[in-house]
Order: sequence, then C-alpha cells, then structure tokens
Amino acid sequence: MTTDELHLTKGSTANAQYALDIDPQRAGWAHSSLRIIELAPGGTHLFTTGDSEWIVLPLQGGCTVRTEGNEFQILGRESVFSGVSDFVYAPRDAQVQIASGAGGRFALAGAKCERRLPARYGPAPEVPVEDRGSGTSARQVRNFASASAFDCDKLIAVEVITPGGNWSSYPPHKHDEHRPGEESELEEIYYFEIDGPNGIGYQRVFPSREGGTDVLAEVRSGDAVLVPDGWHGPSIAQPGHDMYYLNVMAGPGATREWRICFHPDHTEGYR
Repeated sequence: MTTDELHLTKGSTANAQYALDIDPQRAGWAHSSLRIIELAPGGTHLFTTGDSEWIVLPLQGGCTVRTEGNEFQILGRESVFSGVSDFVYAPRDAQVQIASGAGGRFALAGAKCERRLPARYGPAPEVPVEDRGSGTSARQVRNFASASAFDCDKLIAVEVITPGGNWSSYPPHKHDEHRPGEESELEEIYYFEIDGPNGIGYQRVFPSREGGTDVLAEVRSGDAVLVPDGWHGPSIAQPGHDMYYLNVMAGPGATREWRICFHPDHTEGYR
C-alpha cells in the first residue's frame, strides 16, 4: 500500500455518518475498525454491530448508550487531554443507539470477533494509567481496553498522551508475526489529536520484511495512520503541543494478547 493509503488525513474517509470511517475493507486487512462520530446537541446515532465488537469512547462530551436492553450513562470528558473517560462495550450482533444532549465527538473502536460477550460499562476510575518511559521519551498510557484490563474477544485499545517535544512508541517495535510467547500478530490503527491550533506530530513506520510498510507521516488532529505490519515508532510531538493517539488493534490469534518485539538497533541506552 502507498503512503496515501496508510496515512489517512482528516476528512479523507468521511461520509454522511462518520467523520472518520475505517473498516477492514477500507484498510485492506481483516480485523480492526475505527469510526469517529460527531453529534450535534440532541443528536442520536443508531448502528448495528454486525460481526464485530465495539467500544464507544468519548473524545469530547458525554452520551447515553442503549443496547441489549441496557441504558448506560457515559460522563465523558471535555477533551482527550483533560483525562481518562468512561466507556461502553457493545457485543457483536446487536443494535446500539448513542444519544448526546450537549453533543460531542465519540470514537467507535471495533474488531471482528467470534464470541458474543455481554454489554458492559467501563468506569473511568478503573482504567489503569501507566507512566511509560522517561526524559524525552516519557508518555502516559491509558489502558482502558488493554488485553489485561478489560475483557473483549479480539479488540485491544489504549490511549497515549505524549508531552510536547517528546517521543513515544519508542523504541520502535512490531507485532506482525505469530511467535508464541514472544510476539502476537496484530493490525493497528493510530488516530491522532494535537493540543492547540496548528499543532503537528510525526509517525514513522518502517519495514520489518522486504516490501513491508514504509511511512513517514506528518499528522494533525483527525488524521489516522494504518499499521498492517512493520516496525512502528517513534511518534513525535511538536514542542509546545501535546499529542494524543488512540491505538486500535486486533488480529487472528486464538489468544487475545499484546506481545511485541523491540527493534534491536534502537534499544541500547534506552530508559
């Protein structure tokens, strides 16, 4: 795939329903999906989950989610930079309604799956928050739907806040092979927001095999980068502009796990 097919700029996948719409067909792979919906005050959105499980995650604002005879109130947040949000999990083969009195923006992170798990609410205080790295590679990881924090069939999703001027997704790492106990095969979507007007960031993906993915993207709020394979990192935040990204991952493995391999040329001296 070309850089234009892997770096999806804001609006390039928009349609009548979604500001961003990445499904397996659009991505050219088999498992991972991401949609961003923008609701006006009093707005509602109804969708069918189909063969995928989904998490409704507020990026800005709060909402009510109705599914499977349940009604969940999501408090949400002012922005992705203001803190962790609560969220709702919706199973495959279900109808979901999202309604927002004040309006807002909401991410729908999805993965094709086999098991049909119950609809559930994820409280913000129960989201594990991890400070990873140090110095100019320090960042905050919000493991709201990591493999160890929240039960899904296939979906893995986390948020990362990278302070302005710092590197994250570092050292470069990959997860494009099934090697039991060492590495899991996962497709990955990076969705970006940059704090402040005119902020930018950079995302690098480089080949782990001959003919593999090779991207250096200048990203802005609303952009996404697809990582079907390859070493990915660093993710670089412009000085003075914190960078947020949402990672959505899924793969073919029988076990839902996040196992990665670090690039051997970039780990010496790393703390």
